[in-house]
Amino acid sequence: MGLPTAWGAAAITYKLACPLAQENALGARIVTCAVFFTVGTGLILHVRRGLLRELRQIRKVAGATQGVLLRPLPPCVDGLGVAAAQFSADRRAGVGGDLYEVIGTEHGVRVVMGDVRGHGLAAIGTVAAVLGSFREVVHDEPELPGVLRKLERAMGRHLRERAKAEHPSSGLDPDNPVAEEFVTVLLLEIGRDGEVRALNCGHPWPYLLRGPGEPADVRGRVEHLAAGDPLPPLGPFPLPAELPVVRYGRLLPGEALFLHTDGVEDARDSHGRFFPLTTALTEAARTQPVSPQAVLRTVFTRLLGHAGGPPSDDVAVLVLRNDRARVPRQQSEPMAHQVK
Repeated sequence: MGLPTAWGAAAITYKLACPLAQENALGARIVTCAVFFTVGTGLILHVRRGLLRELRQIRKVAGATQGVLLRPLPPCVDGLGVAAAQFSADRRAGVGGDLYEVIGTEHGVRVVMGDVRGHGLAAIGTVAAVLGSFREVVHDEPELPGVLRKLERAMGRHLRERAKAEHPSSGLDPDNPVAEEFVTVLLLEIGRDGEVRALNCGHPWPYLLRGPGEPADVRGRVEHLAAGDPLPPLGPFPLPAELPVVRYGRLLPGEALFLHTDGVEDARDSHGRFFPLTTALTEAARTQPVSPQAVLRTVFTRLLGHAGGPPSDDVAVLVLRNDRARVPRQQSEPMAHQVK
């Protein structure tokens, strides 16, 4: 405040003590206006520099916080090549409503991909609640249904606390806006033998990118691993008593799984056409062996070109490639899904 105070004092002193400021001649008035204009401009520039300095500091702190929340994934987790990227529709935030994590445990490599209702800064609290719970329970729960139950409890606790903070007298009733919040979740578990198991709560199903070890007519093919109707998203409705685990079979060396949020397929061009994700993945899978980084680069390049710029919704993608030693598998055992 020292510099603005000095400038203000100088302007007042000039007005009260300077003889020129007391004159009514046109020239004197022009000089007086010039003095006050200079002082005012200086004050504005000084305040602007201070605000920009504070904004840079806030962004630096926010970037560090968001880096801890949605931390960069290692390039390899227990023999699986990993690549991930996300884009927030809110340009003020580096993290939006999409979440992902890959963790190696004694039960296998466990993966979560999720999408919180809404996007940008408002969704970060829910992202933190789900990711924090996942990072804790994946090491303790031997089965995927146990992990999902814990995520449901964490989501419910977060919504209750948020409702209490925003509407202390109403609680989490149907008329409370917080009661409409939800998060879609896809849980994957890739065992030591390459077997892939999944639980899906309202999230898009993954894609399989065939590897170089497949026959020529299958190599590089892209398959959508849809497995019927998913479970309801976490938040508005309780999970059913039985949680059927989808078993996809084994992920062979060189094969890759592509996980994404609905912001990818929902991106539209100027004519309202949706993004052709399967076409982009097929193009990326032509180069063998499949590179996770190349898949991300191809998909994001095609996505930005299709949408004519950044999409209007949060986008997150995750690619997992089996880089382990060869997994034994009978020739008659294709990777398919069955629910158990």
